[in-house]
Amino acid sequence: MTRIDKAGSESVTKLEDAIIRSAEEIAGSIRSAKEAISTVIFGQDKVVDNALVTILSGGHALLIGVPGLAKTKLVETLGITLGLDAKRVQFTPDLMPSDILGAEVLDESPAGKRSFRFISGPIFAQLLMADEINRASPRTQSALLQAMQEQHITVAGARHDLPKPFHVLATQNPLEQEGTYPLPEAQLDRFLMEIDVDYPDRDAERRILFDTTGADGNHAKSTMTADVLMTAQRLVRRLPVGDSVVEAILSLVRSARPGPEGGELAKSIAWGPGPRASQSLMLAVRARALLDGRLAPSIDDVLELAEPVLKHRMALTFSARAEGQTIRNVIAQLKSRIG
Repeated sequence: MTRIDKAGSESVTKLEDAIIRSAEEIAGSIRSAKEAISTVIFGQDKVVDNALVTILSGGHALLIGVPGLAKTKLVETLGITLGLDAKRVQFTPDLMPSDILGAEVLDESPAGKRSFRFISGPIFAQLLMADEINRASPRTQSALLQAMQEQHITVAGARHDLPKPFHVLATQNPLEQEGTYPLPEAQLDRFLMEIDVDYPDRDAERRILFDTTGADGNHAKSTMTADVLMTAQRLVRRLPVGDSVVEAILSLVRSARPGPEGGELAKSIAWGPGPRASQSLMLAVRARALLDGRLAPSIDDVLELAEPVLKHRMALTFSARAEGQTIRNVIAQLKSRIG
């Protein structure tokens, strides 16, 4: 080995050691945050894990469930625990885009000079909770689209950058409930995950009864800061991913589209996930590995996260729905081909 090769090898080793040390420190902070959340949110371990994976990936999540399942409480708890500046918007049918983004107002100085001044809306937060997002009109829902993708908004031709980090955690009632509007496909694709919030089991609900109706309720505690979170997000992007995991991601996403790679199942799919789904799954499996204290993701991570990452990016044909097929069943069959 030449002197140059030896120096390069030592440099790589030092970089790997630095990543390992950083990962161990960050993993400890994430475990503390997860434990703090579990003292407030009961019986929703998978939901909490997926929400943390979404934030560690730098993305946005859509929480779907009937009212009363602590979706709002979860987002509030995440904001406090992760040390983020959190704001909440209650979406209603009469909500306007300016109610979210902000607006320009005309000011007049004592000397009589007039000028426009921008008043920022609640979107200028590190964690925005869009509560019951599907109760607002599509026009208002779409006001979030640029912000979610580009991390800035434009009002009256002027660009306004959003705080870092910036995450949207939106809650949604099932579409069959009265007074709701389906989200546009373009906005759905901006959500890294769609997380189903189901009813708690009996033991969890028993604990909820005692811990939330007594004189001393549990309160969330801050265990991280925004700077630590951003360090964790940068680390997620540096974690190595093996070729087998990359191939599993590609095979799964590409087979979820109409075309030859899906085989017979492709006939049931009207439209499927684009490359953004592959990117989301790649980040999510890394984040899940870090959440578990591992330095590299596995195929099991791909299989575990396939449904929440893909299901809102797919639609079945009319004939498939008439035959009783569901997106969940299709994804399960696609997963069975991999592992």
